[in-house]
Amino acid sequence: MDPLLSVEDSHVDLLHEIGVRLATADGFHEVLTRVVEFASALVKCDSCLVYVLEGDDLVLRASKNPHPEVVDRLKLRVGQGITGWVAEHQEPVAVAEKAALDPRFQFFHELPEDSYEAFLSVPLMCRGRVVGVINLQHRQHHVYRRREIRLISTIGFLVGAEIERARLEDANFNLSEQLQTRKVVERAKGILQRDLGLSEEQAYLTLQRQSRQKRKPMKEIAEAIVLSDEVRENSPSLKPA
Repeated sequence: MDPLLSVEDSHVDLLHEIGVRLATADGFHEVLTRVVEFASALVKCDSCLVYVLEGDDLVLRASKNPHPEVVDRLKLRVGQGITGWVAEHQEPVAVAEKAALDPRFQFFHELPEDSYEAFLSVPLMCRGRVVGVINLQHRQHHVYRRREIRLISTIGFLVGAEIERARLEDANFNLSEQLQTRKVVERAKGILQRDLGLSEEQAYLTLQRQSRQKRKPMKEIAEAIVLSDEVRENSPSLKPA
């Protein structure tokens, strides 16, 4: 068997598996964890990091090497470092050695991988726009072949769509939460106005004050008031004479 065909077949199988696994992954972070696993399998590397574009910042969301102190916390601006440059220009960057000497390089003391020699950074794309960046690094000199760059770019296209889907789901969830909060706050305000003879503004300020004093979200305060009112309505002995 032609060894080249064997390698190509294995890459096709792996890319197919990526598509299947991404489609069945449960949750945003699991998707990114799978991406790190597959990217590291396609191109053997010492480090793999995934940044997700959130607003104007690229946020580190997944890492091959465990970094609990920086994952979900480390941020850089679009245009900052090689990673930010890739996000800004929407094209990959491959540095075979002495990556830290590249004029675009940004050193982060929290990441020991920044001392590695070789660096490959590829944009994660969806519908023509950047949604993140995936970085691969090698401790020693490593020339990134065109095949490797294209494979990682293909992963970028696949995961880019998943990131966009997760973003939309989060946005819809947040909108639903806001609507639910508004409804329960309005009910609680009505109860306070009725029982305490407050104006609408006074009722709202009362909820706000209780939220600050008890250090709980206003939704929780409002839900407690509504629940108390429902219990009273369903218990005749508790109703005011």
